Amino acid sequence: LHTIACRHTAANIAEELYTIVDNGCGVLDVIVEHAVYGQLSGQLQIFSRLDADDFLRKLSKSRSLPLCNLTGGVHLHTVSCPSEEAYRRMLAQLREKGILYPSSVKINKIKKPGT
Repeated sequence: LHTIACRHTAANIAEELYTIVDNGCGVLDVIVEHAVYGQLSGQLQIFSRLDADDFLRKLSKSRSLPLCNLTGGVHLHTVSCPSEEAYRRMLAQLREKGILYPSSVKINKIKKPGT
């Protein structure tokens, strides 16, 4: 598992999610740092374009704002990737699209439970 930092507007959520899942990776959650409440997170469990479309539909239908709106678009995702190659490819594409938070080179690697 890896944690990546991203920044984008609500208009780029689909592009972000599609880029991640198209590389075989999954988006487990979204995390933002709120000035008053501290760390806020939401479970996503998005592993395909179908999952992404379902999430986007729910977001639109509920008329709720995404968590990243609280932080000027800056947020973290915990992602799972099938290989280091898939992870690096996903990062490169997010960087090319201007979604990866600038100089997000110090991306944390999270230990899997029990390791």
